[in-house]
Amino acid sequence: MIAEMLASIARHGRLALVAGLLAGLTLPDLAAVIRPWLPHLVALLLFLTAFRIGLRQAAGSLAEARSGLALIAVFQLLMPVSALMIFWALGLMATPFAIAVMLMLTAPGVSGAAAFTALLGRDPAPALRLLIAGMAVFPLTVMPILWATPALGNMADVLAASGRLLAVITLASSLGFALRRLIPAPDLRQVDGLNAIALFVIVIGLMAAVGPALRADPVLVLKWLAGVCAVNFGLQIACYMILRGRTVMDPTGPSIIAGNRNVALFLLALPAATTDPLLIFIGVYQVPMFLTPIAMRWLYAPRPDPKVAH
Repeated sequence: MIAEMLASIARHGRLALVAGLLAGLTLPDLAAVIRPWLPHLVALLLFLTAFRIGLRQAAGSLAEARSGLALIAVFQLLMPVSALMIFWALGLMATPFAIAVMLMLTAPGVSGAAAFTALLGRDPAPALRLLIAGMAVFPLTVMPILWATPALGNMADVLAASGRLLAVITLASSLGFALRRLIPAPDLRQVDGLNAIALFVIVIGLMAAVGPALRADPVLVLKWLAGVCAVNFGLQIACYMILRGRTVMDPTGPSIIAGNRNVALFLLALPAATTDPLLIFIGVYQVPMFLTPIAMRWLYAPRPDPKVAH
């Protein structure tokens, strides 16, 4: 009975994300209850994703490892530095949107990227590899932006927060890989169902600040939403078009990570005076993030092989 229920949830996993967004907007009290548990839920999601993939598939090939490191250098170093130079040239460095975009581009991939990839029916292993590697090098790639914009906060606090998150990612992933060795052939539909439930609960907690902001100033929230959708979806489309046919790995996971970053990481490290103006950005950023498996399905959905005869 439970197995059938989880399999059914897995089949409708994308709808669960929409339900979570709506619940987060309309049930602020529930969102406030869930929010303190977000770190634990993210760890659970990483555990389930690692268990679904397994260590052998997550490790990948040497060629994929080289491609992954190159992508991380582009995502977490070249992109934010390029954005910094563009905003500086336009005289927009001090605007909240510019600061938010630079922080977003500096951050590693969002923890749910591999789960989003799985919901789209594509290989989640490249996304998980990029997530772990991106967190590992984050203390190095974040330095140029923090050095160029000292008003953002204390570098030591950011590095300490990234170290804690890396430890959580490593522990949760290791436990998931270990369990997969004990259960080498799990029913992936059940695992995907559990992933969908975890994502549903997580998005409710992440939307805690958006509902009140939308009621207080809907026009401002809609302006931020338009901006983050343009950045998020634009980066995903550009990355997929560039990588398609040019890399040994499935470009879906890397493209999702290009637009979906763990910007909430900075809430753990930067002073409130810096992050308070960014809360609307971080809140509305969850909308294109959790709509990615639906809104971007036209781009990522598996296509039939034209070489196969019908």
